[in-house]
Amino acid sequence: MIKKNERYTYVDATRSEDHGSRTYDVNGNRLPSVTTILGKTKDQSFIRKWKAKVGEVEAERIKNQSSNRGTSMHKYLENYILQEGYEDMTPMGQLAKTMAQKVIDVGLAPVDEWYGSEVTLYYPGLYAGSTDLVCKHNGVDAIVDFKQSNRPKRDEWIEDYKMQIAAYAMAHDYVHKSKIEKGVIMVCTPDLYYQEFIIQGLELRKWKHEFLKRLDMFHEIKREKSSDINTTQLLKEFEKDGNEA
Repeated sequence: MIKKNERYTYVDATRSEDHGSRTYDVNGNRLPSVTTILGKTKDQSFIRKWKAKVGEVEAERIKNQSSNRGTSMHKYLENYILQEGYEDMTPMGQLAKTMAQKVIDVGLAPVDEWYGSEVTLYYPGLYAGSTDLVCKHNGVDAIVDFKQSNRPKRDEWIEDYKMQIAAYAMAHDYVHKSKIEKGVIMVCTPDLYYQEFIIQGLELRKWKHEFLKRLDMFHEIKREKSSDINTTQLLKEFEKDGNEA
């Protein structure tokens, strides 16, 4: 079992869905979720072509199957970390259990201790989300994201995953005065093929920058301005810091 470290205190938040958009109510402020920001600003052409190829009905079936399997796998992993019991005896649940065990055996082996599991992270006035795990990975503070996939991933296919990690790292550092140095994306397929993608150093900084550009785009699309922080100004400050580094 992995040891719990009580260094950080995380907020409680209420999550809601409205017409495909997810928001978090944090301390009385409603913030768009990281997944919604990325979803509303991504190139949808590949998804449209895929749906046209397999058909709307089959595409919906595959999406729902993947979503349910991923939810079950996350529950197994969360309960393992919290040292709580969980069992899903359905065929889907038992498959998800074997996938979760693969992640535990390989992916979580270098995790020395954990700070938070399925906790809300937020950047005041800008965005919020729920991260799978905040922990020490090989002795380095990290954000960990668990993913299931129908087939192995190529690095260029997971750019949104990297931006998601980067967004959570920025939020954690801002609110908790931490220094998250690493992001780890742990992927497992139904045939138990495990992949791991690590972003750190200059690469992590790059994906923070890319997420801020998508955040600025999101607010342009919505024609909204943050009440506390102007996203365009934050992006400019981030770019300025990078040039001076």
